[in-house]
Amino acid sequence: MTRLILIRHGESKANRTSIFSGYTDVELEEKGRMQAQKTAKYVTGNYQIDKVYASDLKRAFETGKAVADLLGMQVIPEKGMREVNGGAWEAVKFAELKVRYKEAYGLWLEDIGRCRCTEGESIAELGQRIWTTLTRIASENDGKTVVVATHATPIRVMQSLVQTGGLEKMKDIPWVSNASVSELEYNNGQWNFVKIGYDGHMEEIRTELPKDV
Repeated sequence: MTRLILIRHGESKANRTSIFSGYTDVELEEKGRMQAQKTAKYVTGNYQIDKVYASDLKRAFETGKAVADLLGMQVIPEKGMREVNGGAWEAVKFAELKVRYKEAYGLWLEDIGRCRCTEGESIAELGQRIWTTLTRIASENDGKTVVVATHATPIRVMQSLVQTGGLEKMKDIPWVSNASVSELEYNNGQWNFVKIGYDGHMEEIRTELPKDV
């Protein structure tokens, strides 16, 4: 069995300014760095970590590095764990997306599993990418516990695939909060979520996506 500790990145500049940041490479805010440090202490205090992987985008990589630094490890960059490619939506404010891409972004809000970002990636394509990447990481680390620092949509899409067998009910699954911890097990080709979006260690600096994103 392989245990994957999925960590969503800490609060980023895009989170604070309410813009869509799929592949847009924004950094963590100061609060996000504090969240990453809190999560690093929580994870290293509760799990025996063997490796640390992270999306190569700055906000996730820095979050993973907080864990790796406490353990004296190097972060393994993993492009396959990037956020969804937002295409024309990249770096556009959420409020503007509702106007400029009313139909496509409306589907994102109402039935995200069927959505494709305008000129970008579909959620189905993202799901295949994340499933394939995590399966490879798990297979390469049999019997180990590894951290994977990533983004909100990859965690949400994986939860939908594992728990519902598809994307039709993804719309009913909430976003996890910044720097939250999800525990995922892989055993003989089968996935199981043990923990999703734990953020009890975050206390007064907890942040999350707005309800209408």
